[in-house]
Amino acid sequence: MRAVGYQEPQPIQNDTALVDIDLPKPEAKGRDLLVEVRAVSVNPVDTKIRRSRAAQPSAWEVLGWDAAGTVVAVGPKVTGFKPGDDVFYSGEFKRPGTNAEFHLVDERIVGRKPKKLGWAEAAALPLTAITAWEILFDRLDVRKPVPGAGNAILIIGGAGGVGSIAIQLVRKLTDLTVIASASRPETQAWVRALGAHHVVDHRKPLAKQVVALGIDAPGLVFSTYNTDEHVDEIIELLAPQGRLALIDDPKTFDVVPFKMKSLSIHWEMMFTRSLFKTADMSAQADLLNKVSALVDDGTLVTTLTEIVGPINAANLKRAHALIESGRARGKVVLEGFG
Repeated sequence: MRAVGYQEPQPIQNDTALVDIDLPKPEAKGRDLLVEVRAVSVNPVDTKIRRSRAAQPSAWEVLGWDAAGTVVAVGPKVTGFKPGDDVFYSGEFKRPGTNAEFHLVDERIVGRKPKKLGWAEAAALPLTAITAWEILFDRLDVRKPVPGAGNAILIIGGAGGVGSIAIQLVRKLTDLTVIASASRPETQAWVRALGAHHVVDHRKPLAKQVVALGIDAPGLVFSTYNTDEHVDEIIELLAPQGRLALIDDPKTFDVVPFKMKSLSIHWEMMFTRSLFKTADMSAQADLLNKVSALVDDGTLVTTLTEIVGPINAANLKRAHALIESGRARGKVVLEGFG
């Protein structure tokens, strides 16, 4: 089967940073589905792993987590799917990735593809939807008010893949006022179109901008990137007993300054359930099915902004470079093999 992989971590500009390869077609066992991949999207985690994780000796590392495709075979312990089912999902952290014609994935983290979406539109959603949902409703518990705080949430990095779906989830499923940060005219227009009530610029001091909106200090902040650059501002703008959630990896993170206001900190890694095979691992399949239903009833929209072409090494290198530039808006997707 066709696939894209690499052997040594390299800058994306290098010729062998990602290459077209041929691999044996995998076989479905246990609770695995064998999915014929129709489209994939690229996330920051793809670029981080490519820069840091080497393949095993005499092997290839195949990246990719988001996918939309069709089930072509099932393992003997599968109960929820059959060949011919159209699905979307984000795979496991330590298994071969979705940048291949055929991919194995545990049925417990797979959802039914939204009927209203094409392959590329569906592939844009899984990783970011799971991340945003778990942050908002499992970690931050956004439906639980912070006493005395403004009924608002600040989403730092609102135009990225996770921020783009988080804005929609908060706006459509809660009564919170959504403040999103974006720094360029096109990204500010994007977050407004997704439902943000207010937009602030994360290249400028955040606390003063939030105060200038004329609302009480928010009790919730969701930071999607560069959290270490905004820590002081976050502590200043959050109401006492407020809650911060983050998904990035700050080089340093001092929690002591959070004590005075009794601020809580919540980290999210959407691979945790599958990585540790938690008792509630199937919650991610349920979550994706909820997202699928919300798309089909018009509550949520895809965050796809660009299809860079078919799935091959050249196009994946273009997508990785765009993600690494920090200028991506929404989700970047590749569709079909060629």
